[in-house]
Amino acid sequence: MATFISVPLKKSSEVDLVKPLSKFVTSTYPPGEEQTEYLRAVEELNKLRKSALGRPLDKHESSLEILLRYYDQLCAIEPKFPFTELCLTFTWKDAFDKGSLFGGSVKLALASVGYEKTCVLFNVGALASQIAAEQNLDNDEGLKTAAKFYQLASGAFAHIKDTVLSALNREPTMDISPETVGTLSQIMLSQAQEVFVLKATADKMKDAIVAKLANQAADYYGDAFKQCQYRENLPKYFYFQEVLPVLAAKHCMMQATAELHQSALANQKKKFGEEIARLQHATELVKTAASRYDEYVNVKDLSDKISRALTAAKKDNDFIYHDRVPEVKDLEHIGKASLVKATAIQTPVSQKFTDLFEKMVPMAVQQSVSAANSRKADTVNRLIGSMREATNLCNGVLASLNLPAALEDLSGDAVPQSILEKSRAVVQQGGLQSIEQLIKDLPELLQRNREILDESLKILDDEEATDNELRGKFNQRWNRTPSGDLYKPLRAEGNNFCNILDKAVQADQVVRERYTAHCEMITLLCKSESELSAAIPSANPAKTLQGSEVVNVLRAQLAQLDEVKREREVLEGEVKSVTFDMTAKFLTALAQDGAINEEALTTSELDTRYGSHTQRVQQNLRRQEELLSQIQVSHQEFSALKQSNSEANNREEVLKKLASAHDSYIEISSNIKEGTKFYNDLTEILLKFQNKCSDIVFARKTERDELLKELQQSIAREPSAPSFNVPSYQSNTPAPASGGPTPAPRTVFQPQAKPQPPARPPPPNITPQAASSSAPVSTPMAPSSTNPPPVGPPSQAQGPPYPTYQGYPGYYQIPMAYNPYAYGQFNMPYMPYQAQGQAGYPGAPPAQQPYPYPQQPPQQQPYYPQQ
Repeated sequence: MATFISVPLKKSSEVDLVKPLSKFVTSTYPPGEEQTEYLRAVEELNKLRKSALGRPLDKHESSLEILLRYYDQLCAIEPKFPFTELCLTFTWKDAFDKGSLFGGSVKLALASVGYEKTCVLFNVGALASQIAAEQNLDNDEGLKTAAKFYQLASGAFAHIKDTVLSALNREPTMDISPETVGTLSQIMLSQAQEVFVLKATADKMKDAIVAKLANQAADYYGDAFKQCQYRENLPKYFYFQEVLPVLAAKHCMMQATAELHQSALANQKKKFGEEIARLQHATELVKTAASRYDEYVNVKDLSDKISRALTAAKKDNDFIYHDRVPEVKDLEHIGKASLVKATAIQTPVSQKFTDLFEKMVPMAVQQSVSAANSRKADTVNRLIGSMREATNLCNGVLASLNLPAALEDLSGDAVPQSILEKSRAVVQQGGLQSIEQLIKDLPELLQRNREILDESLKILDDEEATDNELRGKFNQRWNRTPSGDLYKPLRAEGNNFCNILDKAVQADQVVRERYTAHCEMITLLCKSESELSAAIPSANPAKTLQGSEVVNVLRAQLAQLDEVKREREVLEGEVKSVTFDMTAKFLTALAQDGAINEEALTTSELDTRYGSHTQRVQQNLRRQEELLSQIQVSHQEFSALKQSNSEANNREEVLKKLASAHDSYIEISSNIKEGTKFYNDLTEILLKFQNKCSDIVFARKTERDELLKELQQSIAREPSAPSFNVPSYQSNTPAPASGGPTPAPRTVFQPQAKPQPPARPPPPNITPQAASSSAPVSTPMAPSSTNPPPVGPPSQAQGPPYPTYQGYPGYYQIPMAYNPYAYGQFNMPYMPYQAQGQAGYPGAPPAQQPYPYPQQPPQQQPYYPQQ
C-alpha cells in the first residue's frame, strides 16, 4: 500500500575492552582457574562487540540476535565491573546528522556503560524497523514478522525515552533524546497497527473490525505527524523532512480505508446515504494524498477500489433507494481498536543469551564482602590486641618485680637462668644489628610511598588545571563533567592515604624512642655469659631463702601465670584460623530484597563465629588479673625476707633492666617487621591507585581531544560575521571599462507590493555622436513644487536617454554611480557620476511630467540630501 519507514543505525568507534577489564580481573581475583576463566570471558566480550558494532549488519534476524546478546551482556556485567573507575570511553555518532563537508557529523564520547547500552538499544530498534520493512506483506508469515519487529522497535525506543537521561546524566545527542525516540516509538507503533489492518483485510475479517483497526492506525499516524511537526529540533533533520509527508499520507489513507469499510457496514444496515457520504469522504482523502504526496505513496489501488464502490453506491441510490446523503460532520464516529503494544524491554531480551561472567558476583556483593572482611579484621584485631596488651602488661609487672630472676638469683653471684635464656633469644633473632637495619630501611620505604602518592595526585592536579583553563576559554561550550567533581572520590582516597602515612610516621618515631631507651641493655644481652656475669653487680646474701614457703608460693603463682599466657597463645591461633564467606548470603539478600543490609548480616555472622572466643578471652584476662594481684602480695613478703643493701639493690635493678630490655627487643622487632610489611603492602595499594589515576586521566585526555576537535569544527562552520542585506545599489554595480563607462545593464527589479508596469516603448534612435554634439549644458533651475529632474554636470552622454513613466519611476535599474534618476524612490543615496570632458544627460521633454526628485545644482560636489 505504501512505503514503510525504517530508522538508520548509529555508528560507533572501536573500543578496546580487553585491557581495562583484564586489568580489573587480574587485580581483583588471585591467579588460578577462576581468573583464567574471566580473562577468557573478557576476550569473548570484545569479540561480541566487534560482531555487533564493528561491521555492517545484514537486515536479518541473525544480526539482530547478535545485537540483543551484546545488549544483554552489557546489562549483566554493568553491576559486576566498576566502569566509573575503569574509564572506558564509548564514542557514537548521531544517526540522523550526516554532517558537512568540513565539520563532520555530530558525535558524543562518554565514559559510561549506560550510554553504550542506550546506543546499542537504539540500534536494536533501528535494525528491527529495517527487518520489518523488508518483509513480504503478501503472505501471512511476513505480516506476523513485520508486526512483531515493529512492536519490538517501538518498545526499544520507548525504553530509551524513559531511561536515557538517568543513564547519561547529561544532555544526549538529538537522535537519542527523549523527544526523538518518543516520536520514533510512535511511528513504529503506527506501522505495526497498519500491518494488522493489512492482515485483517487479507483474512477478510468483518468490515466493522477492519474499520476500527484502520481508524486506530490513522489516529496513531496523526499523533506521530504532530510529534514530528511540533518538535523544535526534529524538522531540521533531513530524515524527518522525508518522514513527515509519508506520515501525513498514511494518515489520510488509513482514514480512507476506515471510511471504505465503514461504508460497507452502512450498506449492510441499509443506510445507503451514509454509505455514499463515507465513500465521498474517502475519495476526498485519497485525492488529498495523491495530489500532495504522490511521490511518497501509491494510492492508485485504494483510489480505484473506493471509486468503484462509490459509483455502484450512487447508481443504486439514484435508481432504487433515493436515500438522503448526510453531511460528513453528521456521520457517526468510527470506533477504534488497537492490537499493538510496544514490546517491554526486560533482560534478557535474547532467548539464546548466556552470561559470559555468570560466576562473577556483582559489584554490590563484592563491596559488601569487602566491608564484611573489614569488620571481620576489626573483630580479630580487637581480640588479639587485647590479649597481646595483657601479655605486655604481665611482662611489665614481672620485670618491675624482677621475677622470675629474683627467685633464681638467691645465691647473688651467678647470672639467673631466665636472663641467660633471654640473652640467647635476643642473639638468635639477630641482636642489635637486625633492629638497626630494619630501622634504617623504614625511611626509604616511607619515601617511596610518598613519591608514588604525590605523583598520583600531581597528574590529577595537572589534568584538572587544564580542564579549568579550557572551561574558562570555551565557557558553556565546554560541556563535559568538571574534573574537580569527577576526581572527588580519588582525592578523598588520596587524603586517606596521606593520613595513613602521617600516622605511620608517628608510630615509627615511637619505636625509635623506645629503641633508644633500651639500646644499652639490649647490647648487654647480646654479649657472652662471662661478659654478662661481669656486667651484673654481685651481692652476698645474708641468709639463704632456698626452700622458703614464700619462694615456693611465688614459683607456683608464676607457673600458673605461664599457663595463662600459653592459653592465650593457643586462643590467638584459634581466632586467626576462623574463616567464613558471606558471598552466598549477600547474593541471596540481593536476589530477594534487591539490596544488601551488609552491617546487619555481617554483625550477626561475627557474633556467631567469634562469640565463644570473646568469652574465653575475657575469662583469660580476668584470671591473669587475679594472679598478678596474688604475685604482687607474695613478692612483698619475699622482699621483706631478703637482706636489703646497696649491692643487692643495684644487682636487682640491673636484672630488671635486662628483663625489660628483652621484652622491649621482642616488641620493637615485631613492630618494625610489621611496619616494613605495612609499607610494602601499602606500596602495592598505592601503585594500583596510581594506575587508577593514570587511567582516568588518559580517558579524560582522550575525551578532551575529541571535544576540542568538535569545538574547532563547529567554530569553523560558524559565519565570521552576522548576516546582513547588501543594498541594491552595491549589488549590481558594474566595473568601469578602460575606455569609459559602459551602457547600464537593464536588470528588472520587481517589488512584491507593486503591480506589473506597462510595457516600455522602444527608445529613440539616437547615435552617441549625435547625442554628444546636441547635448546642451544644464543650468540651475529655480526650485518648484513639481520637483524638476536633476541635471548632472557636463559629461559625455552614454546611450540613449531613458524616458519616464507615470507611477513607475526607476523601474529599469541603472547603476547608481551614474544614474541620477533612481534617487529617492527606494530611499537610496544619490551618487552622480562625473567624468572629465563628458556632457550630462539630455533633459526631459517639456511636454512630459517631470520626475519628482530633488535637484542637484551643477558644478557642485556630490552630496547626500537630508531625508
